[in-house]
Amino acid sequence: MAELVKIYLKNPNPRAISKVVSVLKSGGLIIYPTDTVYGLGCDITNTKALEKIARIKGVKLEKANFSFICHDLSNLSDYVKQIDTSTFKILKRALPGPYTFILPGAKTLPSAFKKKKTVGIRVPDNAIALEIVKQLGNPIISTSIRDEDEILEYTTDPELILEKWDNLVDLVIDGGYGDNEASTVIDLSEGEPVIVREGKGSLEIF
Repeated sequence: MAELVKIYLKNPNPRAISKVVSVLKSGGLIIYPTDTVYGLGCDITNTKALEKIARIKGVKLEKANFSFICHDLSNLSDYVKQIDTSTFKILKRALPGPYTFILPGAKTLPSAFKKKKTVGIRVPDNAIALEIVKQLGNPIISTSIRDEDEILEYTTDPELILEKWDNLVDLVIDGGYGDNEASTVIDLSEGEPVIVREGKGSLEIF
């Protein structure tokens, strides 16, 4: 049975955030709000938790395209190869925001991602997600709980999300109604921005 924890977007309660972090540290799975759709996540350093998410999504972990939710760009070099100034400027301009950037993976990636040539990086404009990652001390995984075929309410209403995911995750955060539009995905791994998926967020800044 998953626990539903209410956290307000403005001034997220530190005690509630600590509770979420302890679930993550013990290998738990959470569903949490972002600036786009609600995400399914775990600690990126916990391989067993990552494998659970891969099973839920019906993919092999080594083939899964999970994004990393980061607090800011300060520890980017832990997960991404050195990037040039123009790429960094794009990231600074767009983040925090509803974008996922595909960047060349570093050799220092957590063991589950060692074979990955690229990684998706997100810094969502959502105080709850950012506080969780900040307290945890490293990124969490993000994979959307959105149904790709149709827009359904159970992916935006936290109480309906809890009903559907009750036996699959350890904790669901009620951070208010979620969005139905996924992030815009931009590939910067070759330098020039390539739009992979158009979602929320303006393309004009690119």
